[in-house]
Amino acid sequence: MISFTVRMRFDGAERAAVAEMLLRLTAATRQEPGCVSYIAHFVEGEPATVLIYEQYVDAAALEAHRGSAHFQQYAAAGLYKKMLSRQVEQLDAVG
Repeated sequence: MISFTVRMRFDGAERAAVAEMLLRLTAATRQEPGCVSYIAHFVEGEPATVLIYEQYVDAAALEAHRGSAHFQQYAAAGLYKKMLSRQVEQLDAVG
């Protein structure tokens, strides 16, 4: 299992556009056969910060996600173009 979080900061004026892209990306990602969990959040108290929790069954599933049309449209050509910063944290499950 591969688990990680992605934290992105955006200009506050972009919140509505970011939310729309996240809704579309989340809906499509959750339909991927290798996706275990994909949950996007706005961070409470930081209205321009997004935290995404992602889990995939294996590296092939993660690569399939990154190669998908919806990832290219909403993440690579959407969110990534609008973000001010991005931080990824790899997770190691306990138990």
